[in-house]
Amino acid sequence: MLDNQNLDLSQSSLSSEKVRQSEKPLKSWQTPKHLLMLVSIVVPMAFASWQALLNNFVIEKANFTGAEIGLLQSVREIPGFLAFTAIFILLFIREQSFMLLSLILLAVGVAITGFYPSVTGLLCTTLLMSVGFHYFETLKQSLSLQWLTREEAPEVLGKLISIGALASLITYSGLWLLLEIVQLDYKWVYLIAGSAALSLVLFICVAFPRFEAKVPQSKKLLLRKRYWLYYALTFMSGARRQIFVVFAGFLMVEKFGYSASDITLLFLINYLFNWFFAKRIGRLIGRFGERKALIFEYTGLVFVFVGYAFVDSAMLAGSLYVIDHLFFALALAIKTYLQKIADPADMASTAGVSFTISHIAAVVIPVTFGLIWLVSPASVFLAGALMTVVSLILAFNIPNKPEEGNEVRRFRWS
Repeated sequence: MLDNQNLDLSQSSLSSEKVRQSEKPLKSWQTPKHLLMLVSIVVPMAFASWQALLNNFVIEKANFTGAEIGLLQSVREIPGFLAFTAIFILLFIREQSFMLLSLILLAVGVAITGFYPSVTGLLCTTLLMSVGFHYFETLKQSLSLQWLTREEAPEVLGKLISIGALASLITYSGLWLLLEIVQLDYKWVYLIAGSAALSLVLFICVAFPRFEAKVPQSKKLLLRKRYWLYYALTFMSGARRQIFVVFAGFLMVEKFGYSASDITLLFLINYLFNWFFAKRIGRLIGRFGERKALIFEYTGLVFVFVGYAFVDSAMLAGSLYVIDHLFFALALAIKTYLQKIADPADMASTAGVSFTISHIAAVVIPVTFGLIWLVSPASVFLAGALMTVVSLILAFNIPNKPEEGNEVRRFRWS
């Protein structure tokens, strides 16, 4: 009997030793922050390449007009509208694994885009790419706000934008070389960009362990009354952003004759500014607060959109595009506002809901404003200016020190 007990203890000790040996200690770089930094590189490699080449590709290879580009962009936003479904998928898969799977879909969608230069082909590849992109952005926001403390979030989120901007600089430099020096066809450029992004995602899958959330996340679809101002800011941001994403770049190509390499250089300038200023912008948001940051952003964007409506100089139009892109870095203040007012267990659910809210208008605006574009391009940008004014009014309602129980400065829902 004693021998059997000793044997059991010996086997137990061996089993425990095997467990300890299998649980390898994490290396210094295997942290949630470094994972977020690496995934912040993937999107510039894939989506930014898709976006930079898109307007020239669809005009030169698929003979798109404003109506077709509006339809394409509306289809692109459908997965964003359905982002709330992420909370249901999380019943079956962990957030971190779901995020990486989304990046794989994004990379594959970009890689095959150039092989289908038709309306139907581009709608299909864009839908695949967009499913990955929008689920990724939803999950990245959720995990960032879970993994980062409230004190470090503004600066770290700004740093992630800065890292993404640096990755974009490298990506756009590569795109310019491939287009101007090597003179590759669009399909090969898309294939290279998508394949490079896919390779990085596969490395991340292998290199990082699974990280647990500090607070278990609610797996229910939540829509809380006390978050109404966050929802409103998110809705207006999504509507206004469509004017920039869809029509500002299209203006450069259609009205001012920017080539694919010109657009790439313009993006290089954009991301050079973001790389230099984004982390500093995060620090400023942490110092001055979300209210002042968003008021400053929206005031500047009103003038930018009015400028788009009446600009006649290609150089001035390009300058507005750069300023427009820089202002959008301040939009991370909406995320940190949510982090300060929300229950920590609501992050995953609220991220999905907020992406759906931001894409309600996004599904409608590109296709309807594409038709307006055929009649009056200036009207599209003046509508963007009016949207920004509404956002500005909402921003004045953010408290100087938002927190749970102090979500809104002026108005409260009963």
